[in-house]
Amino acid sequence: MNITEFKCPHRKKCGGCQIQNLTYEKQLSFKQVKVIKLLGKYHHVNEIIGMEHPYHYRNKVQAAFGERKGEIISGVYQSSTHTIVPVDSCLIEDQKADEIIVTIRKLLKSFKLRAFNDVTMKGFLRHVLVKRSFTTNEIMVVLVTSCLEFPKETQFINAIRSRHPEVTTVVQNVNNKRTSLVLGEQSRVLFGNGYIEDILCGFKFRISPKSFYQVNPLQTEVLYKKAIEFADLTGKERVLDAYCGTGTIGIIASQKAGEVVGVELNPDAVKNAVVNAELNCVKNISFFEDDAGKFMVKSARNDERFDVVIMDPPRAGASLEFLRCLVELGPDKVVYVSCNPETLARDLSFLTRKGYRVKKIQPVDMFPHTEHVETIVCLNKY
Repeated sequence: MNITEFKCPHRKKCGGCQIQNLTYEKQLSFKQVKVIKLLGKYHHVNEIIGMEHPYHYRNKVQAAFGERKGEIISGVYQSSTHTIVPVDSCLIEDQKADEIIVTIRKLLKSFKLRAFNDVTMKGFLRHVLVKRSFTTNEIMVVLVTSCLEFPKETQFINAIRSRHPEVTTVVQNVNNKRTSLVLGEQSRVLFGNGYIEDILCGFKFRISPKSFYQVNPLQTEVLYKKAIEFADLTGKERVLDAYCGTGTIGIIASQKAGEVVGVELNPDAVKNAVVNAELNCVKNISFFEDDAGKFMVKSARNDERFDVVIMDPPRAGASLEFLRCLVELGPDKVVYVSCNPETLARDLSFLTRKGYRVKKIQPVDMFPHTEHVETIVCLNKY
């Protein structure tokens, strides 16, 4: 890799890319050392897998809208604040998505539409969310507005599409609450079918405005393939995909497993997972809307057996209750996909005291120029 400098004009205000001052080689070294310090006592840590081109990797771009000195601005919230840092182009975001957001900002003035003010709760446009598939090139634009009424709606959508004909669907989402959440409860499709589709590890996945989907698809393939490699499936195993979300990793694992069961508490995610399984004609997978820990306890007490559990918890890691349930279920193998090595270290401390031994550790750089690092750990029961 011959990447030596990351020159971002917003680096002093944004705060999103915490280690952009380091060359990419040094960033990888920084993350490698971090994982070794936290997890090295459990097993040898493999060399971190980085990106060949660690720029413009984010397929999901989100911009907040506001007004400053009478002018409409759009950009990102400064780290740990609600202050908008005006951004037209970001070195880690998809370039086409950035262009679309700038176009929308310029259109607001000509259509006499105001940006939202979260103090007075007045104005129309709060956020714009753009999701793009790098494999199908489909693009979804989500306009987050403060009310359902959309003046000159058809003309506005036509203006976006005339400038960006590659946009395949436009959705209006209504968020009229005083909240830091971007999306509200109500959505309606203004153009297209309301979703895009992406191909990951040879499987097709449908992405809606609220679908969780990894924002770096190139490294997601690396991450998921490595996780399934660690599972070492032979085609006979019964696999539990805990925290399954929209079913991505479980569906990918299904081609090498005997049966896969996905468990997820979010009902919308479960519905998306079922659709994704149908899209790919996967017959050996089923999904349940339930707390993963409670599901495991019920399974154990019904004498159901899982050979492998794949878990991908949020940054807070797994709860103590979940880990106790996992131990009660007692799978032969656990593949833990973590986005936070600190909470991963805490959870490994518990599991290694409860009959499991760490066999492999693999860091993956999913978010270049930030401090975040993903890590896959394989544990075997002894």
